[in-house]
Amino acid sequence: MSDLLRNIDARTKLAGTNKLEILMFSLGKDMRNGREETFGINVFKVREVMRIPEITRAPEMPSAVEGMVSLRGQLVPVIDLAKYIGMETDSVPEIMIVTEYNGHTQGFLVKAVDNILRLDWSAMRVPPAMLTAEMGGLVTAITELKDKRLVMMLDVEKVLSETGHFDNDDAVFRSVPPLGKENRTVFFADDSSVARNQIQRTLEAMQVNSISAVNGRQAWIELSKMADLADSSGQPLKNLIQVILTDVEMPEMDGYMLTRKIKADKRFNGIPVLMHSSLSSTSNEQMGKAVGVDEYVPKFEAQKLAQTLARLLA
Repeated sequence: MSDLLRNIDARTKLAGTNKLEILMFSLGKDMRNGREETFGINVFKVREVMRIPEITRAPEMPSAVEGMVSLRGQLVPVIDLAKYIGMETDSVPEIMIVTEYNGHTQGFLVKAVDNILRLDWSAMRVPPAMLTAEMGGLVTAITELKDKRLVMMLDVEKVLSETGHFDNDDAVFRSVPPLGKENRTVFFADDSSVARNQIQRTLEAMQVNSISAVNGRQAWIELSKMADLADSSGQPLKNLIQVILTDVEMPEMDGYMLTRKIKADKRFNGIPVLMHSSLSSTSNEQMGKAVGVDEYVPKFEAQKLAQTLARLLA
């Protein structure tokens, strides 16, 4: 299984090319419909894949949190993904995918892993509105394989937020100070409903206006329209928006490609791009800087995000 994940660090070269690699996995056969669906997770976020070690059960944890394991001296929480999404399966998990999000390490229990698929972000489609409503935004992107199977990318940030990994306490946002300046607007793009909510709450606490998009492609379309509007009215675009905030992983167009487009267009001169991602490794931050990102901030740290935005908006 280690062969699947060999040289993951070298794969950071995909950043900026609108490409990604996903590790495909299954959760077992869904007893409601008899189907075994395929899910995916970005390889950048996978540390290792292993047989499930002995899990220590802990009291008073969410039902989907099985407990914790010790990996090389680090205590790692373990989440059963089938239980989390409410799927009754015909089998028990056999594999643990160890992942890292924004400096947090956790294990996800799955039935089996498949292989690694390399594809273009443009092949990742936004899920239908009906599916988004039914699953509460849990599926952020879908792609179709050559054998006609559909692979669903789960919003792992949503999973971690709802199992207590990230702090959503109102006090976090109440402690964010107002910017103290009028007519400031941030345009932000993120495919995760959880992340969009956190960004929105941070900006509201700062008393800053916002415009949002659910992926890089939609963001580029909307930003281009705003640039055209600014041109037609004879004013610089930076009068309309002062900062662009983007996630990295997004269907149809990722944050690296969006940044490339922005930095190649003179109309966006003077508008800083702030990359906001749970891909927290140094290599990912360096890739952001390589495509022209002005600042790089980890997700789910409202104070740090507010401080960086305040500096850019000032």
